[in-house]
Amino acid sequence: MTSFGRVISVRGSQARVGLLAGGQMQFSEMRATVGRFVSIRCASSVIVAMITEVSCENLAASDEYMATASVDLLGEILGGDRPKFQRGVTHYPTIGDSTDLITNQELRTVYAPSGSDQINVGTLQQDRSVIAYVDVEEMLSKHFAVLGSTGVGKSTGVSLLLNEILKSRPNLRIFLLDVHNEYGRCFGERAQVLNPRNLKLPFWLFNFEEIVDVLFGGRPGVPEELDILAEVIPMAKGIYTQYQNSDRVGLGLKRVDPKQVGYTVDTPVPYRLVDLISLIDERMGKLENRSSRIIYHKLISRIDAVRNDPRYAFMFDNANVGGDTMAEVISHLFRLPANGKPMTIMQLAGFPAEVVDSVVSVLCRMAFDFGLWSDGVSPMLFVCEEAHRYASADRNIGFGPTRKAVSRIAKEGRKYGVYLGLITQRPAELDATIISQCNTLFTMRLANDRDQALLRSAVSDAAANLLSFVPSLGTREVLAFGEGVALPTRLRFKEVPPHQLPRGEATIATVPSVTAGHDMHFVSAVLERWRGATSHRDTQSDANFNAPAPPRTVAPAEAPMLQPSLGLDPDRFSLLKKPLR
Repeated sequence: MTSFGRVISVRGSQARVGLLAGGQMQFSEMRATVGRFVSIRCASSVIVAMITEVSCENLAASDEYMATASVDLLGEILGGDRPKFQRGVTHYPTIGDSTDLITNQELRTVYAPSGSDQINVGTLQQDRSVIAYVDVEEMLSKHFAVLGSTGVGKSTGVSLLLNEILKSRPNLRIFLLDVHNEYGRCFGERAQVLNPRNLKLPFWLFNFEEIVDVLFGGRPGVPEELDILAEVIPMAKGIYTQYQNSDRVGLGLKRVDPKQVGYTVDTPVPYRLVDLISLIDERMGKLENRSSRIIYHKLISRIDAVRNDPRYAFMFDNANVGGDTMAEVISHLFRLPANGKPMTIMQLAGFPAEVVDSVVSVLCRMAFDFGLWSDGVSPMLFVCEEAHRYASADRNIGFGPTRKAVSRIAKEGRKYGVYLGLITQRPAELDATIISQCNTLFTMRLANDRDQALLRSAVSDAAANLLSFVPSLGTREVLAFGEGVALPTRLRFKEVPPHQLPRGEATIATVPSVTAGHDMHFVSAVLERWRGATSHRDTQSDANFNAPAPPRTVAPAEAPMLQPSLGLDPDRFSLLKKPLR
């Protein structure tokens, strides 16, 4: 085969290649353009490189070269009967070494699956006959991120990756934070879909910072009220422990001083709101100064307002009944046992905006802590959609405990079998420390300069020049970097079956049949649903706080009556078109 170029200079991880006039360049399908792989034939190996720049400037008129190309040295194929590719270069090319466009067989050697733990995500952009494989173990154990602007196929790519991971690792548990309620049908019977209608996340599982965020609606807490809460919450936990142990000694006898039980404000043990309010009321009654009593009264009113808000029913159902349901909650959330559904999709769009950050914080924290205290025997992938909302680069934005919980998974999760997948359209707004922990990046089209600058700082591969392609990537095209792929690669995600395509709420709302025939009856039905979501619900009498928790008997069909539209209900719009009882 006639060479189309020769090495004319070598510097570190880069080289310059002179492209010979009259060589293979005449064949249009074999043009040496930016992004193409080339092979440099050395004495003991074949070096794989990528063209990052082609120029014919400053060439001498008598020069034998028609142009020069800059190439990044990526790895080498070692010879023998069974050639094998390895990253890095052990033997550098010398001046005059022959350079050719890489052959199909060499590409197959580079991207050959190295074991059974590989998933097929698409094909190479350079050669559609070569399948692009991703190493699942490397991708998961060292975290990964999917980055891309709106409308470039990011959500579809996430569905593809997670479905392939489920095929390869059927026993891996996956927890997906679904911000826009678009993944509900992407995983079929393998996923459990949770939302405010069917979630039970008791308020006592929230740590102090999280419960304060809920009570104060995402605003900073009043210092005097926080001091009271910090004092009475551990005591309420101690009182509940007394109730649990009172069967043998009678309810009226004091076993232990609640202050001596040893619980902290963050210990995840049950307590009841009736006890909490009683303790606050008791302290208020001992005060003679009316202005001091107002602080206690405001705190009680604040707790009552949140407890009686039907939007918070997932937290405060049976708040005065008690019961240590932590094992059941963990089992339900994180699929232990999986029972054929190893995946949980947490749909966040229906939660009150003021409480979303706290809920995400609780879920991240419990996922990490369960991995920590179980010594990582049951691995889990925690996938965070719109990650920049929960771990913002600006420390003054968002909820601090949520950022801390996500950061903890990113930094230490791999030691305890808790892996992180981040999805974001604004990587520049994501905490740089967290994204730097993701060792496999799937980058789709990004037009923002700040996003591209962050990527350049995060990518340590010799092929950082590939990032110059990011603004011009087509739909479903991806630049894959890092440990999960053999080389920094421009690939195209494969087609996703229709039933696995994410479908957002906005897309469904534009169906012509839905928008036809709106009348006052339709508007009235919407308003009834709207008001029902924020009207008071019946609460169990505080007098029965020590009774066993009754089974929940609300039929699934009744739940949407008090909630805004959540998820992708098949009869969602037919519900709106008839009166709600």
